[in-house]
Amino acid sequence: MITQDQLREQNALDLGAALRRTPGVQISRYNPVGAFGGDQGGAVYIRGMGASRPGSEIKTYVDGVPFYMGLWSHPLLDLLPINGMQSITVHKSPQPLVNGNNFASIDLVPRKATEEGLQGDARVSAGTYGTLTEQLNLTGKDGDLDWGLSQGFARSDGHRKNADGKLSNLMGRVGYRLDGNWSVAASLLHVDNKAKDPGDQRIAAPDLAPQYNTKASLFTTSFSHVHDNWRGELKLYTSHGRGDWLDQPAPDGNSINKFRMSGLRWREQFSAWQGGVITAGLDHDRIAGDATFERIPPALAGYFDGPTFKITSPYVGLRQEVPLSAAWSLVPSVGIRLYDHSQFGSETAPYLGVSLVSDVLTVYANLSRGINYPGLETPLLSSLIPALGSTWKSLSAEKMDHAEVGFKWSVSDATQIDVSWFQDKVKNRYVFGFPPDVPPPPQFLNLGGYTMRGMELSLRQAIGAGWSGFVGLTLLDPSMDNLPYSPRKALTMGASGNAGPVRVSFDAQYQSAVWALSRARGSDASNTERVPGFAIANLRAAYPLPALGNKGEIFIAVENLFDRDYAYRPGYPMAGRSAQVGISASF
Repeated sequence: MITQDQLREQNALDLGAALRRTPGVQISRYNPVGAFGGDQGGAVYIRGMGASRPGSEIKTYVDGVPFYMGLWSHPLLDLLPINGMQSITVHKSPQPLVNGNNFASIDLVPRKATEEGLQGDARVSAGTYGTLTEQLNLTGKDGDLDWGLSQGFARSDGHRKNADGKLSNLMGRVGYRLDGNWSVAASLLHVDNKAKDPGDQRIAAPDLAPQYNTKASLFTTSFSHVHDNWRGELKLYTSHGRGDWLDQPAPDGNSINKFRMSGLRWREQFSAWQGGVITAGLDHDRIAGDATFERIPPALAGYFDGPTFKITSPYVGLRQEVPLSAAWSLVPSVGIRLYDHSQFGSETAPYLGVSLVSDVLTVYANLSRGINYPGLETPLLSSLIPALGSTWKSLSAEKMDHAEVGFKWSVSDATQIDVSWFQDKVKNRYVFGFPPDVPPPPQFLNLGGYTMRGMELSLRQAIGAGWSGFVGLTLLDPSMDNLPYSPRKALTMGASGNAGPVRVSFDAQYQSAVWALSRARGSDASNTERVPGFAIANLRAAYPLPALGNKGEIFIAVENLFDRDYAYRPGYPMAGRSAQVGISASF
């Protein structure tokens, strides 16, 4: 889990930057501000998952509600602002009792007022490449009423020609406690962003640079209750948005992509007997969208109006704590999520886990299955490639069987160690192809699969005198030699503490060479380009200004501290050393 304090100490401007210290997570981007959403830009990868495009295996959520590019079924990082968020949780494997229709997920949880009165904080900064950021957060509570408002803006001219971007967002929430048991709430999130494609520096730049602009809104209402050992919540949501890929080279021109999503999340939890917890719920999603292709003449314009996909998935799980002694407990858990899809076949996703728990050591093992349905991108691709016809209707869901063992050891109050070994077996990956790569006729079919084995280790250490450190190591061993964005070795580390009155935060990341570019859905797709391994470091130093509140400070943040050359995509070098200077205040 990434907390508010970590976001501040990383000087993270967007979700891509916020994830940089999370073991097992990689990103792809072009620009300092704005994650260009077309082609290979604006993507996130978790333990090798997320490399398929369109139709990512990873889904993103805001407070448990899905929020992503529903027409193409993959995340767009620019849709997910981090200012105003209480925490960011990365689920690196299928979690049938948390969410469904994915192999991994990222959930952003907004702040909620917990203290009486009005609290707020603000931050502004400016720096290299004409980068300017501004963030404002307000929360308030008056008896049974609570509310929150967050607003953010970031822009940059970029480190290369046409590497400029802009992010703007607004989020609000209001909640009311009806009585001692029941509460209601409503929230709204709106984002409006722009990002350009600076292009592959190995070839001549186009006269007009492509850009990918995103705009979207998410509205959620919720009803929650707490009754002794029984609690639950019902959320209703609706969202709509667009991703406009403009000024593409001929013949593509402009692609206007719109999505609409709505549904509900209903979850109940019972403590029915001593040590036993039953969790049950129901998710329902409706996904629709359309695309307009404003091609450059003589190419013909096109329009796609997709069907509405409906997914209903009830789930139930049981967790039981069995005391073994005064120090140890055995905690088995079991559950299942069921899927009913309006177009594709029904599926089941069971899970089973067991933990041996004490105050200092937890040893665990779990098995779970992930289900990922083909999305609206399949009929959309068929409309662009008429030879595929309606073969997309014969597809079935992609599946992943996940197994993991590990332990969490609190060696002392100062030292915590987490280690896990995992295996993910992906099957039924859908592709499309033409003879002789697939049996005639040209068609979609479930053909692909691979296995990922790996290990993660993380160490948290209190160094003394107010300092603490973190190290995370991820080792991946995919059965496919050219699986994109799956570094064999990745290391993250950080340290923070006080040097006199100055708060210092340092972090660094290393990843070995990777195959680049997303794994296309064509049956003959292969990845032939690699980016070399790289190591980069970042530093933030802040001097407190108590007159500006308990979060008041003046700070400087330096990214790519040692001015290393690196890239996430061949021909797309990222920025060298850059700096931001800013000031924060709170009340």
